[in-house]
Amino acid sequence: MTARRLTAAAIALAAPAALAGPDLITGEISTSVHYGQIDAVHAYAFATTACNLGDADINWFIDSPAHPVTIENLYRVHDGHLEQVGLSFAAHTVIPLQNNLCSTCIPAAGFQSLGAGCSNTNAASIMGAQAYLGSRSEINASTGAFPFPHDTADEPLGDLLNRRLQVPESLLTPGDTYFIEVQYVAADDADAGLGANNASSRTATLSPALTFAPTGDTHRQIPAILAWADADPDVVVETVDIPGDGRFHIAAKVVNLGDGTWRYHYAIHNLNSHRAAASLSVPIRVETVSDPIFQAPLYHSESPVNNAPWAFWIGNGDVAWFTDAYTPENELSANAVRWGAMYTFSMTTQSGPITDDVTIGLFRPGAAPASFSVPLPTPGPRFCSGADIAEPFGQLDFSDVIAFLTAFALGQPIADYAEPFGQFDFSDVIVFLSEFAEGCP
Repeated sequence: MTARRLTAAAIALAAPAALAGPDLITGEISTSVHYGQIDAVHAYAFATTACNLGDADINWFIDSPAHPVTIENLYRVHDGHLEQVGLSFAAHTVIPLQNNLCSTCIPAAGFQSLGAGCSNTNAASIMGAQAYLGSRSEINASTGAFPFPHDTADEPLGDLLNRRLQVPESLLTPGDTYFIEVQYVAADDADAGLGANNASSRTATLSPALTFAPTGDTHRQIPAILAWADADPDVVVETVDIPGDGRFHIAAKVVNLGDGTWRYHYAIHNLNSHRAAASLSVPIRVETVSDPIFQAPLYHSESPVNNAPWAFWIGNGDVAWFTDAYTPENELSANAVRWGAMYTFSMTTQSGPITDDVTIGLFRPGAAPASFSVPLPTPGPRFCSGADIAEPFGQLDFSDVIAFLTAFALGQPIADYAEPFGQFDFSDVIVFLSEFAEGCP
């Protein structure tokens, strides 16, 4: 597993002119369609151009599963932090053209592949065509595999919202910065090991009529979370590749509220991991944590994902958000951070930031690891052990014992050291005394 900061500039410098094999990216995001609204939920689609940066053709057989799929997402920067506010079903698109947007096109023979260096544009009306839109849940974005025909191919088209990129009107706030994000997934692209550069983004302006106008250039191979980080120097992003699976981006931003408190924002973006993410754990040793918030885009149109908010827990030196643990029965329904989605989490504390490891638990089982950790800003100060819960911090003394016994008697989460969490019993005392006896390193 690798973790690293990956900026737009770094990606641009690292990308060769042509990679071995087919290499599908989003080359352009352009015009939009606003289909209207029902019950204060709006539907959109955006024109997009796919580019093959590789030196081999990309399969585009529209009558078999050997073709790319495309998803569209919408994000906004609200009160200084990024949140995903909408998502579409996956588009199974039409016969490709052979154009030259990204490089010199070597046209493929026939109409069943996209040639090396070639591009293909789908109008917004195509990206929003409900007959082409299938569930994301049936697609393994790490491998590019999915069944054919897609699961909604024979279903009624439904109302104007159905399967399209949907956004609640409450999240459409003119004046905020918006990012459109488009991501392609293709099996031959994944087989070539080139599936981690398929998402691009572009800023957009929201009008008072709640229509979008893309602005600036398309950030090629830069998903929205990285475009946000490049625009905001206070954002820290770590990129993590899960062995044999896909890629995550984990972001953090800390805001000094000026009244002796700090607001911590975290984001988990799942680019293409099939295993998905099911928990976020942040180390913390402060007296109070307030206003914990979980935010996620809403799945819709009879998607199997259940949209249940993640639970919040505090104890034993950590705060955590988590969804249901994996079972074969909830594999498709649990609200894990699935591919092409970003979930955000925030809280307020009385401590400024230090750097410590934040841990993300994976949802689906698989080869090790079951979780991964990345260094990010977390609430300080740094304590010398889990038993260091009272001033003066950095040393263990009788004040820590008194603080533990007081919290234990009152049933406060800071004294909840051992399973079963939520109960205060002798096991909590044993763990506290063990950590106290180990002393400070």
